Amino acid sequence: MAERVVVFVDYQNVYRWARASFHSHRTDPHWSGQFSPEALGHSIVQTSNTSGQRMLHQVRIYRGMPDGRRDSKGYTAARRQIAAWEESALVKVMSQPLRYPRDYPNSPAQEKGVDVRMAVDFAMMAVRDEYDIGVLMSNDSDFRPVLEEVDGLGSKTVEVAAWRPLTAQPRRLWIGRNRPWCNWIDHAAYSSIQDETDYAPSR
Repeated sequence: MAERVVVFVDYQNVYRWARASFHSHRTDPHWSGQFSPEALGHSIVQTSNTSGQRMLHQVRIYRGMPDGRRDSKGYTAARRQIAAWEESALVKVMSQPLRYPRDYPNSPAQEKGVDVRMAVDFAMMAVRDEYDIGVLMSNDSDFRPVLEEVDGLGSKTVEVAAWRPLTAQPRRLWIGRNRPWCNWIDHAAYSSIQDETDYAPSR
């Protein structure tokens, strides 16, 4: 029986690192760094599926959601992007409302609770036997404890995924010497899953 692979993506973190790894913040448009979640999941499974026994079961995207009253343009763009993602039955999006500081827009809105929700789902889905292989994609070190806990169960395979930049030193999550396995995504693979759609409304 094929092993069920579920990919957990900390979207804002992964998007920012894609821009840092493959783009110029000064010259490239804001959509540079976007990617297709389904294509990302298939890319990860294909590169690690040496035995031919892995199957992409789901890609779970965790992201902040703008407030439509405070940021109507950002809200519309996010809704359009999520709708495009969810055209695939393999993609599930979990969004949390952004937190707005008192001096917004002078200070940017911030994500609140996204990483907690992703960590809880990563752990509880393992306990409920909802995947065989959990792949977590983020460079946020706050996820190390949940990786350690699920790895310690012994019943699930825990892996991470990360971009391999063109020039800079690659960064990845780890919980011990050479653990967990990292699914590196280089520039060629990134180019094949990149999403260059501008989801922002024209007005």
